[in-house]
Amino acid sequence: MPVARVVLDVPLAHLDRPFDYLVPASLDQDAQPGVRVRVRFSGRLVNGFVLGRAEESTHAGKLARLDRVVSAEPVLAPEILRLARDLADYYAGTLADVLRLAVPPRHAAVEAATPADSSPAFEAMPAAAGHDLDLWDRYRTGPAFLRALASGGAPAAVWTALPGPTWPAEIAAAVGTALDAGRGALVVVPDGRDAARVSAALAVSAGLHQHVVLTAELGPAERYRRWLAVRRGQVRAVVGTRAAAFAPVRDLGLAVVWDDGDDLHAEPRAPYPHVREVLARRAEIEGAALVVGGLARTAEAQSLLTSGRAHAVEAPRLVVRASAPAVRAAGDDAELARDPAARSARLPSLAWDAARTALLTGPVLVQVPRRGYLPALACTRCRTPARCAVCSGPLALAGVAGGPGRGGSSAAHCSWCGRPAVGWTCGECGGTEFRALAVGHRRTAEELGRAFAGVVVRTSGRDAEGVIDVVGPEPALVVATPGAEPVAEGGYAAALLLDGWELLGRPDLRAGEEAVRRWLAAAALVRSGADGGKVILVADSQARQVQAVLRWDPAGSAERELAERAELGFPPASRLAEMVGPPVAVHDLLDILQREGLPPGAAVLGPTQNGDEARALIRVPAAIGQAMAAAVKAAQSVRSARKSPDHVRVRIDPAEIG
Repeated sequence: MPVARVVLDVPLAHLDRPFDYLVPASLDQDAQPGVRVRVRFSGRLVNGFVLGRAEESTHAGKLARLDRVVSAEPVLAPEILRLARDLADYYAGTLADVLRLAVPPRHAAVEAATPADSSPAFEAMPAAAGHDLDLWDRYRTGPAFLRALASGGAPAAVWTALPGPTWPAEIAAAVGTALDAGRGALVVVPDGRDAARVSAALAVSAGLHQHVVLTAELGPAERYRRWLAVRRGQVRAVVGTRAAAFAPVRDLGLAVVWDDGDDLHAEPRAPYPHVREVLARRAEIEGAALVVGGLARTAEAQSLLTSGRAHAVEAPRLVVRASAPAVRAAGDDAELARDPAARSARLPSLAWDAARTALLTGPVLVQVPRRGYLPALACTRCRTPARCAVCSGPLALAGVAGGPGRGGSSAAHCSWCGRPAVGWTCGECGGTEFRALAVGHRRTAEELGRAFAGVVVRTSGRDAEGVIDVVGPEPALVVATPGAEPVAEGGYAAALLLDGWELLGRPDLRAGEEAVRRWLAAAALVRSGADGGKVILVADSQARQVQAVLRWDPAGSAERELAERAELGFPPASRLAEMVGPPVAVHDLLDILQREGLPPGAAVLGPTQNGDEARALIRVPAAIGQAMAAAVKAAQSVRSARKSPDHVRVRIDPAEIG
């Protein structure tokens, strides 16, 4: 087998294919499929992976030789290679781009410290694990799903988890079932805090050293060490964040994505794959069970049910009501009759009363959509949004110094460039003072601290102060931004979900779905209604998303969302290709697509221009989405082959559609 087929780490679309190289005799033993190599291409040395060996090449010319084998460690597993090729075609990207996401950078010291033929570093799975399988009995089809998983089947489930703190233990029970059946398991969660909770549950359920955690918080050496343990088969279960979706778990039997609506699951690097799609395709390729779980349900998850690709795992309504807190909207008719100001008040009397009562028995969670102090300012006189005089970015206030009505320009700064807004004047009316357009979590904490004298107020947000993981059971006000809510020991006594209009009013197709997801995630941290838990949602009670939260009906909300998407022709009922770049480049790409031929039924929307950037959309029925991706990929190949100077970013089914 003197010929090695190599995929190059070159992101050009027209080079997205294997290249043949001769294997020198000195590299014959090490140049095996899956290893990293260095080869000469177009006059320079580039990295690559050996895909396989062959007796002869189809190339008519002279073959170059492999320069060297970087490492004899076969880091690219065959099943990951197949998955990467599938995703590259699905997202109109290149294999090199996907492999850059799937295989972490090499750490030579780690490879040398742990020989591949060493004994496993992890203990064998005990014969009788302590999985709490009874937790799944609360769901209608939960026991049937576990039976299918235990028998080596590959069921696909959309799991709507019950509110409360048990979802990590429920995931651990499913993972333990897969491990007991002699197969591997993979769990992908949005962030490190969720990974820690699932890891702790697995340690109790399956015992220590039965899994590894792969998150961004690990250093490169430790992350690579754990990844190698998975690749070498020394551990069979992985819990991690986005990149862990490609972890090379051997004999994968279960793939779980938790909270698939979280935007952290959307990869920000080309070709921009989503974890839900990665795991769905991986489960299909490797014959593994799939669980798409969460407290809420996305339109994409609902589409899996509607198409018959998955079955619902959800609890009966009586069980849901027993587990959920009592939820009320501050703007409902009964509250408006008692408190006419409830419609416009940021914290109406219903919320004040609920907080005062709940603080007698435990902590109270206050969810605020915006972080910071005053994250958006406007002119006091004409209410025009305040903009930076240098870069036109929005002005914000970081603290109380100055402030609205008190010469706030000395303390305001630009959210984009960070410059202080010294001597600011309104471009519309010449005004010099600010008013708040939006209130952040730190300003909210300040206001609540004055209103509830003597009560401890804590803040949790993804800013300089950081995120709090856990709070105690003692009375306190915990002000947090969505996704940064700490878990309270024993649950929160109440939760106030403020500024609902801001979540619902975002100019994004997924705004309503995201609002339901964030509200349910916060409300699920509250004690059940039977234990006195209350949730006050400050939003228009007539909005269907608010009604879904009041009824705790994520399934009904997802059904309505999917129906509306289908009516409007948006994903997942259709497929979208978004093209963003310099106007000349976007027009050039569209011209190639029109000339080479788009699939029948394709609609081109745009392009529109915003400054130096243009944006166009191609929309097709879901059934011909793959043909659209292939056409876009071919057009990109034409541009890269002729060395067009300007790059066009292509995203298939982007997470944000605004």
